[in-house]
Amino acid sequence: MKFVTRLLRLIRINYVIVRYNLDEILFTTPWFYPLRFLSYFNPWYWLLRNKLTRGERLRRALEDLGPIFVKAGQLLSTRRDFLPEDIADELSKLQDRVPPFPGKQARQIIETALGCPIENVFSELQIEALASASIAQVHAAVLKNGKSAVVKVLRPGIKTIIDRDLDLLAVFAGLAERYWRQARGLKPRELVTEIAQTLHDELDLMREGANATQLRRNFAGSEKLYVPEIYWPYCRSNILVMERIEGIPIHNVEELKRTGVNLKKLAETGIEVFFTQIFRDSYFHADLHPGNIFVSLKDLENPQYIVVDFGIVGSLTAMDQRYIAENMLAFFKRDYQRVAELHVASGWLPPDTRIDQFEGAIRGVSEPIFDRPLKDISFGQLLLHLFQVARRFHINIQPQLILLQKTLLSIEGLSRNLSPDLDLWGSAAPHLERWLKRQVGLRGFLRRVRDNLPLWSEQIPDFPSLVYEVFHETRQEQETNRFARTKGVTKEEGKPHNNGMRYFLCGVGCTLIFSGAVFSLLMHVDIRSVIATIGTGLGLLLVANVM
Repeated sequence: MKFVTRLLRLIRINYVIVRYNLDEILFTTPWFYPLRFLSYFNPWYWLLRNKLTRGERLRRALEDLGPIFVKAGQLLSTRRDFLPEDIADELSKLQDRVPPFPGKQARQIIETALGCPIENVFSELQIEALASASIAQVHAAVLKNGKSAVVKVLRPGIKTIIDRDLDLLAVFAGLAERYWRQARGLKPRELVTEIAQTLHDELDLMREGANATQLRRNFAGSEKLYVPEIYWPYCRSNILVMERIEGIPIHNVEELKRTGVNLKKLAETGIEVFFTQIFRDSYFHADLHPGNIFVSLKDLENPQYIVVDFGIVGSLTAMDQRYIAENMLAFFKRDYQRVAELHVASGWLPPDTRIDQFEGAIRGVSEPIFDRPLKDISFGQLLLHLFQVARRFHINIQPQLILLQKTLLSIEGLSRNLSPDLDLWGSAAPHLERWLKRQVGLRGFLRRVRDNLPLWSEQIPDFPSLVYEVFHETRQEQETNRFARTKGVTKEEGKPHNNGMRYFLCGVGCTLIFSGAVFSLLMHVDIRSVIATIGTGLGLLLVANVM
């Protein structure tokens, strides 16, 4: 039965490929190039040839093939380091819209998930869907306590459909990787794995609720971004109940102007919210297309954003943050040697890479960007060009950075649509510099000491025992060497044995550093004394290292 289902789906896929004249892509491969004349016998070749671009044909084909292929296209659109610009632009327009399934069926799903009649939880539930997508649809409701809410309900049988198409995508990816050399750089199998992970995450609405709760906690009390509340007692893996929000969609610029919203302030706030997520929280909403962003009308001069749909989020490590901040600052200072050094320090460049070649490649793609006025420079394009250079030098860009680049392009597009003259660098630079100041220097060091203090307070009582064990082992080693010398078989004859002194200096140095940090945090000692204590400890560690 599985074979028949797969065969029917393959027939459908081939029909769509032929209909949109995408067989020309197949005929560009070495295996099928001699058969390219067959495309002339395709009637749609003549009908669509001059009407639709290749990007438009690919986008329409993916929309016809259903939700899995739409999601695949949306993920592909983020890989602008691999795709031609025209195709990436078209794929970014993919719309995940399908007709809603019957409201009565949604009601049954909700009652089954909650294990009780609708009337026990909701005083009102609209049968007609507010919005509908490939994976879920949303219904308006009112809770028993009078709060307005929306209920997101997974489509029935969607997991089976997703698994079926993912199975086929895996087959196509294996064939592409094996027989199409140009596709290998895109790593089709890894891409399908990423698509599968993203889709399976979106199928778990409890996970989406957790993402929303984290983002809401990060911006609690903020006047710049509002995240709706999740009503956890009524949430299950296939239904999500959350606060209903009111606002104007961000893409409705005419309505925003008519209402009197300060568009310049709104654009600046969008950039500020984005960089706050990156450099303060290390956690960001990664699906910020216009359909997921609304504007509150509570304060027209200081407008507030409202976001929904938390199925896709990204998180960054401290190394990712440093990579972004220091590279951006170095780029805008045109310090390309520093950019190359940062990649070497991170260990991302292969050991046999010539730094001067890498620096030259970065300069070659960056100088044309910086010849423009500062307000016209795009952060997203900057990251894109950096990723393209990275691919040439076999640097594997992490998925979270690709998600970040996609989100940054979306935010830039929205902000410039609201305020074309917005200086993105002027809005972003304070966040970058503030983050770097927190990370480097004495204050950054003391902050990290403070963060680790609870762990160290548990470990410090064991310190004398550890020092004793080190000295004991050193003494045993000296006795062994002395015995070996009496036998004439010493391993390192003529080499001084300074292990004991080295360990002693390490122990004293660590103790001084730890004591200085503790005194500065708990006893309010003069900062000069703290610096002297810590400096002495670092000096002893340096001497021990030289020995």
